[in-house]
Amino acid sequence: MTLCSGASRDQAESLAGTAATARTWLLLEQPGPWGSKALTGSRLDPVLGEHLEAAAALGVRAALIRRPGRTGAGGAARRVLLAHTAPGDSWVRTASTDDPRELLDLDLAALAGGDHGGFGAAHTAGPVALVCTNGRRDRCCAVLGRPLAGELAAAGHDTWETTHIGGHRFSPTMLTLPHGYAWGRMSAGTAGHVLAELARGRTVVDGCRGRSCWQRPEQAAELAVRQFTAEADVDALEVIGTTAVDAAVGSTTAALPTPGWLVTVARRDSRRHWEVTVAEGVSLPASPASCGAAALPQSRMAVLAVRPLLAAGTR
Repeated sequence: MTLCSGASRDQAESLAGTAATARTWLLLEQPGPWGSKALTGSRLDPVLGEHLEAAAALGVRAALIRRPGRTGAGGAARRVLLAHTAPGDSWVRTASTDDPRELLDLDLAALAGGDHGGFGAAHTAGPVALVCTNGRRDRCCAVLGRPLAGELAAAGHDTWETTHIGGHRFSPTMLTLPHGYAWGRMSAGTAGHVLAELARGRTVVDGCRGRSCWQRPEQAAELAVRQFTAEADVDALEVIGTTAVDAAVGSTTAALPTPGWLVTVARRDSRRHWEVTVAEGVSLPASPASCGAAALPQSRMAVLAVRPLLAAGTR
Protein backbone atom coordinates (compact mmCIF):
# COMPACT_ATOMS: atom_id res chain seq x y z
CA MET A 1 0.00 0.00 0.00
CA THR A 2 1.27 3.47 -0.92
CA LEU A 3 1.49 5.76 2.11
CA CYS A 4 -0.82 8.79 1.93
CA SER A 5 1.99 10.95 3.32
CA GLY A 6 4.16 10.07 0.33
CA ALA A 7 1.55 11.31 -2.14
CA SER A 8 1.11 14.55 -0.17
CA ARG A 9 4.87 15.13 0.02
CA ASP A 10 5.40 14.37 -3.67
CA GLN A 11 2.97 17.09 -4.73
CA ALA A 12 4.32 19.53 -2.11
CA GLU A 13 0.86 20.00 -0.59
CA SER A 14 0.76 23.12 1.58
CA LEU A 15 0.84 22.59 5.35
CA ALA A 16 -0.45 26.04 6.34
CA GLY A 17 -3.94 26.12 7.81
CA THR A 18 -4.28 22.37 8.37
CA ALA A 19 -4.04 22.10 12.17
CA ALA A 20 -6.86 20.65 14.24
CA THR A 21 -8.85 23.43 15.93
CA ALA A 22 -9.04 23.55 19.73
CA ARG A 23 -8.29 26.24 22.29
CA THR A 24 -7.92 23.67 25.08
CA TRP A 25 -6.47 20.15 24.98
CA LEU A 26 -7.22 17.39 27.49
CA LEU A 27 -4.81 14.45 27.32
CA LEU A 28 -5.14 11.24 29.29
CA GLU A 29 -2.46 8.59 29.60
CA GLN A 30 -3.82 5.27 28.37
CA PRO A 31 -1.30 2.43 28.02
CA GLY A 32 -1.89 -0.52 25.74
CA PRO A 33 -3.37 -0.68 22.24
CA TRP A 34 -5.55 2.08 20.80
CA GLY A 35 -8.48 1.57 18.47
CA SER A 36 -9.24 3.57 15.35
CA LYS A 37 -11.68 5.72 17.35
CA ALA A 38 -9.36 5.86 20.32
CA LEU A 39 -11.54 7.50 22.96
CA THR A 40 -14.25 4.86 22.60
CA GLY A 41 -12.14 1.93 21.38
CA SER A 42 -9.09 1.70 23.64
CA ARG A 43 -10.11 -0.10 26.84
CA LEU A 44 -11.14 3.22 28.35
CA ASP A 45 -14.31 3.38 30.41
CA PRO A 46 -16.98 3.82 27.67
CA VAL A 47 -18.91 6.50 29.58
CA LEU A 48 -15.73 8.52 30.02
CA GLY A 49 -14.73 7.96 26.39
CA GLU A 50 -18.04 9.26 25.09
CA HIS A 51 -17.83 12.23 27.47
CA LEU A 52 -14.36 13.17 26.25
CA GLU A 53 -15.38 12.73 22.64
CA ALA A 54 -18.31 15.12 23.15
CA ALA A 55 -16.02 17.73 24.75
CA ALA A 56 -14.95 18.91 21.28
CA ALA A 57 -18.31 20.64 20.87
CA LEU A 58 -17.35 22.90 23.79
CA GLY A 59 -13.87 23.72 22.46
CA VAL A 60 -11.92 21.08 24.41
CA ARG A 61 -10.21 18.45 22.29
CA ALA A 62 -9.36 15.20 24.07
CA ALA A 63 -6.81 12.58 23.09
CA LEU A 64 -5.02 9.62 24.63
CA ILE A 65 -1.28 9.62 25.27
CA ARG A 66 1.44 7.14 26.27
CA ARG A 67 5.18 7.34 26.60
CA PRO A 68 7.21 6.06 23.62
CA GLY A 69 7.98 2.39 23.94
CA ARG A 70 4.54 1.52 25.31
CA THR A 71 5.74 1.40 28.90
CA GLY A 72 3.40 1.56 31.85
CA ALA A 73 0.97 -0.84 33.43
CA GLY A 74 -2.75 -0.54 33.00
CA GLY A 75 -3.38 -0.40 36.77
CA ALA A 76 -0.86 2.36 37.51
CA ALA A 77 -1.72 6.00 38.11
CA ARG A 78 -2.36 7.86 34.87
CA ARG A 79 -0.91 11.21 33.90
CA VAL A 80 -3.33 13.90 32.74
CA LEU A 81 -2.21 16.95 30.79
CA LEU A 82 -4.46 19.96 30.39
CA ALA A 83 -3.37 22.78 28.09
CA HIS A 84 -4.78 26.11 26.94
CA THR A 85 -3.28 27.56 23.78
CA ALA A 86 -4.42 31.21 23.45
CA PRO A 87 -1.60 33.73 22.83
CA GLY A 88 -0.53 35.39 26.08
CA ASP A 89 -2.60 32.92 28.11
CA SER A 90 -1.12 29.56 27.21
CA TRP A 91 -0.40 27.04 29.93
CA VAL A 92 -0.03 23.34 30.71
CA ARG A 93 -1.30 21.77 33.93
CA THR A 94 -0.45 18.21 34.93
CA ALA A 95 -1.89 15.75 37.42
CA SER A 96 -2.02 12.03 38.20
CA THR A 97 -5.15 10.03 38.78
CA ASP A 98 -5.87 6.47 39.87
CA ASP A 99 -9.40 6.80 38.53
CA PRO A 100 -9.71 8.53 35.13
CA ARG A 101 -13.46 8.85 35.72
CA GLU A 102 -12.59 11.85 37.89
CA LEU A 103 -12.33 13.74 34.60
CA LEU A 104 -16.12 13.54 34.32
CA ASP A 105 -16.27 16.26 36.98
CA LEU A 106 -14.25 18.82 35.01
CA ASP A 107 -16.02 22.02 33.97
CA LEU A 108 -15.42 21.74 30.23
CA ALA A 109 -16.94 25.12 29.38
CA ALA A 110 -14.62 26.85 31.86
CA LEU A 111 -11.62 24.93 30.53
CA ALA A 112 -12.44 25.99 26.98
CA GLY A 113 -12.36 29.60 28.17
CA GLY A 114 -8.94 29.20 29.78
CA ASP A 115 -10.01 28.71 33.41
CA HIS A 116 -8.33 25.58 34.76
CA GLY A 117 -9.93 25.95 38.20
CA GLY A 118 -6.72 24.98 40.00
CA PHE A 119 -6.47 21.63 38.26
CA GLY A 120 -3.19 19.82 39.02
CA ALA A 121 0.07 21.74 39.02
CA ALA A 122 1.75 24.00 36.49
CA HIS A 123 4.04 22.23 34.05
CA THR A 124 7.19 24.35 33.76
CA ALA A 125 9.68 21.93 32.21
CA GLY A 126 9.58 23.40 28.70
CA PRO A 127 7.56 22.46 25.62
CA VAL A 128 5.67 19.17 25.43
CA ALA A 129 5.86 17.22 22.16
CA LEU A 130 2.92 15.04 21.14
CA VAL A 131 3.56 12.79 18.15
CA CYS A 132 0.65 11.00 16.48
CA THR A 133 1.36 7.25 16.40
CA ASN A 134 -2.08 5.64 16.15
CA GLY A 135 -1.56 3.06 13.43
CA ARG A 136 -5.13 1.79 13.79
CA ARG A 137 -6.29 5.19 12.53
CA ASP A 138 -3.70 5.52 9.78
CA ARG A 139 -0.68 3.46 8.78
CA CYS A 140 1.55 6.53 8.30
CA CYS A 141 1.21 7.47 11.96
CA ALA A 142 2.65 4.12 13.04
CA VAL A 143 5.32 3.76 10.35
CA LEU A 144 6.58 7.34 10.59
CA GLY A 145 5.34 8.64 13.92
CA ARG A 146 6.63 5.98 16.30
CA PRO A 147 10.28 6.27 15.25
CA LEU A 148 10.09 10.07 15.58
CA ALA A 149 8.59 9.87 19.08
CA GLY A 150 11.30 7.44 20.13
CA GLU A 151 14.10 9.64 18.79
CA LEU A 152 12.75 12.76 20.47
CA ALA A 153 12.39 10.96 23.79
CA ALA A 154 15.93 9.57 23.49
CA ALA A 155 17.18 13.12 22.91
CA GLY A 156 15.67 14.23 26.22
CA HIS A 157 12.55 16.02 24.98
CA ASP A 158 9.31 15.72 26.95
CA THR A 159 7.59 13.46 24.42
CA TRP A 160 4.35 11.53 24.31
CA GLU A 161 2.80 9.37 21.67
CA THR A 162 -0.77 10.49 21.01
CA THR A 163 -3.89 9.48 19.18
CA HIS A 164 -5.40 11.41 16.29
CA ILE A 165 -4.44 15.11 16.00
CA GLY A 166 -5.50 15.42 12.36
CA GLY A 167 -3.66 15.34 9.06
CA HIS A 168 -2.47 11.75 8.56
CA ARG A 169 -1.11 12.67 5.15
CA PHE A 170 1.34 15.11 6.77
CA SER A 171 2.95 12.38 8.91
CA PRO A 172 4.97 12.41 10.98
CA THR A 173 2.82 15.01 12.75
CA MET A 174 3.53 16.73 16.04
CA LEU A 175 1.57 19.02 18.36
CA THR A 176 3.51 21.24 20.77
CA LEU A 177 2.17 22.55 24.06
CA PRO A 178 1.45 24.97 25.62
CA HIS A 179 1.18 27.05 22.46
CA GLY A 180 -0.79 24.56 20.40
CA TYR A 181 1.21 24.75 17.18
CA ALA A 182 0.91 21.71 14.94
CA TRP A 183 3.68 20.49 12.67
CA GLY A 184 3.96 18.17 9.69
CA ARG A 185 6.59 16.13 7.83
CA MET A 186 8.88 16.25 10.82
CA SER A 187 12.24 14.54 11.18
CA ALA A 188 14.12 14.17 14.45
CA GLY A 189 16.34 17.06 13.41
CA THR A 190 13.58 19.48 12.39
CA ALA A 191 11.40 18.56 15.37
CA GLY A 192 14.34 18.99 17.73
CA HIS A 193 14.99 22.44 16.25
CA VAL A 194 11.33 23.39 16.69
CA LEU A 195 11.37 22.33 20.35
CA ALA A 196 14.64 24.13 21.04
CA GLU A 197 13.22 27.35 19.56
CA LEU A 198 9.98 27.02 21.52
CA ALA A 199 12.00 26.61 24.71
CA ARG A 200 13.48 30.04 23.90
CA GLY A 201 10.03 31.54 23.29
CA ARG A 202 10.39 31.47 19.52
CA THR A 203 8.64 29.59 16.74
CA VAL A 204 9.41 28.84 13.10
CA VAL A 205 7.26 28.82 9.97
CA ASP A 206 8.87 25.89 8.13
CA GLY A 207 6.88 22.74 8.76
CA CYS A 208 4.21 24.56 10.76
CA ARG A 209 0.55 23.75 10.08
CA GLY A 210 -0.91 26.45 12.32
CA ARG A 211 -1.88 27.29 15.89
CA SER A 212 -4.83 25.20 17.04
CA CYS A 213 -6.64 28.02 18.88
CA TRP A 214 -7.65 29.50 15.52
CA GLN A 215 -9.78 28.34 12.62
CA ARG A 216 -8.02 27.21 9.45
CA PRO A 217 -8.09 30.55 7.54
CA GLU A 218 -6.75 32.30 10.64
CA GLN A 219 -3.98 29.73 11.06
CA ALA A 220 -2.84 30.37 7.49
CA ALA A 221 -3.08 34.15 7.96
CA GLU A 222 -0.94 34.17 11.13
CA LEU A 223 1.75 32.08 9.47
CA ALA A 224 1.69 34.36 6.43
CA VAL A 225 2.27 37.43 8.62
CA ARG A 226 5.14 35.66 10.36
CA GLN A 227 6.69 34.94 6.98
CA PHE A 228 6.03 38.50 5.77
CA THR A 229 7.59 40.13 8.85
CA ALA A 230 10.09 37.46 9.99
CA GLU A 231 8.40 37.58 13.41
CA ALA A 232 9.53 34.66 15.60
CA ASP A 233 8.24 35.55 19.08
CA VAL A 234 5.80 32.72 19.81
CA ASP A 235 3.13 34.95 21.38
CA ALA A 236 3.69 38.14 19.40
CA LEU A 237 0.65 37.84 17.13
CA GLU A 238 -3.07 37.42 17.58
CA VAL A 239 -6.05 37.24 15.26
CA ILE A 240 -8.44 40.11 16.05
CA GLY A 241 -11.00 39.78 13.28
CA THR A 242 -12.19 37.52 10.49
CA THR A 243 -14.74 38.44 7.84
CA ALA A 244 -16.16 36.05 5.29
CA VAL A 245 -16.25 37.47 1.78
CA ASP A 246 -18.16 36.47 -1.33
CA ALA A 247 -16.37 36.32 -4.66
CA ALA A 248 -19.46 37.59 -6.43
CA VAL A 249 -19.92 40.73 -4.32
CA GLY A 250 -17.77 43.86 -4.43
CA SER A 251 -14.80 44.78 -6.54
CA THR A 252 -12.32 44.13 -3.70
CA THR A 253 -13.27 40.46 -3.57
CA ALA A 254 -13.87 39.79 -7.25
CA ALA A 255 -10.66 37.78 -7.56
CA LEU A 256 -11.46 35.52 -4.61
CA PRO A 257 -12.67 31.97 -5.06
CA THR A 258 -15.57 31.13 -2.76
CA PRO A 259 -15.29 30.87 0.19
CA GLY A 260 -12.81 33.54 1.18
CA TRP A 261 -11.88 35.52 4.27
CA LEU A 262 -10.27 38.80 5.27
CA VAL A 263 -8.30 38.06 8.44
CA THR A 264 -6.86 40.85 10.59
CA VAL A 265 -3.70 39.90 12.48
CA ALA A 266 -2.14 42.25 15.04
CA ARG A 267 0.94 42.47 17.21
CA ARG A 268 -0.14 42.08 20.81
CA ASP A 269 2.29 44.74 22.06
CA SER A 270 1.65 47.52 19.51
CA ARG A 271 -0.81 48.97 17.00
CA ARG A 272 0.65 47.17 14.01
CA HIS A 273 -1.98 45.30 12.00
CA TRP A 274 -2.08 43.28 8.81
CA GLU A 275 -5.05 42.32 6.66
CA VAL A 276 -4.61 38.91 5.09
CA THR A 277 -6.72 37.66 2.19
CA VAL A 278 -7.27 33.92 2.41
CA ALA A 279 -9.20 31.68 0.05
CA GLU A 280 -10.09 28.02 0.19
CA GLY A 281 -8.89 26.10 -2.82
CA VAL A 282 -7.92 22.52 -3.56
CA SER A 283 -4.62 20.76 -3.95
CA LEU A 284 -4.18 18.97 -7.26
CA PRO A 285 -3.62 16.34 -8.44
CA ALA A 286 -6.09 14.45 -6.27
CA SER A 287 -4.58 12.49 -3.39
CA PRO A 288 -5.88 10.35 -0.48
CA ALA A 289 -6.57 12.01 2.87
CA SER A 290 -5.48 8.81 4.62
CA CYS A 291 -4.01 5.45 3.74
CA GLY A 292 -6.48 3.32 1.80
CA ALA A 293 -8.84 6.23 1.06
CA ALA A 294 -9.84 7.27 -2.45
CA ALA A 295 -7.77 9.97 -4.16
CA LEU A 296 -9.69 13.25 -3.98
CA PRO A 297 -8.83 16.96 -4.30
CA GLN A 298 -7.80 18.09 -0.81
CA SER A 299 -8.88 21.40 0.68
CA ARG A 300 -6.13 23.98 1.21
CA MET A 301 -5.88 27.52 2.51
CA ALA A 302 -4.38 29.87 -0.09
CA VAL A 303 -3.02 33.22 1.11
CA LEU A 304 -3.57 35.71 -1.71
CA ALA A 305 -2.29 38.90 -0.08
CA VAL A 306 -0.79 40.34 3.11
CA ARG A 307 -1.44 44.08 3.51
CA PRO A 308 -0.05 46.21 6.38
CA LEU A 309 -2.67 48.46 7.98
CA LEU A 310 -2.45 51.61 10.09
CA ALA A 311 -4.46 51.07 13.24
CA ALA A 312 -7.17 53.56 14.18
CA GLY A 313 -5.79 56.49 16.15
CA THR A 314 -2.27 56.14 14.73
CA ARG A 315 -0.74 59.16 12.97
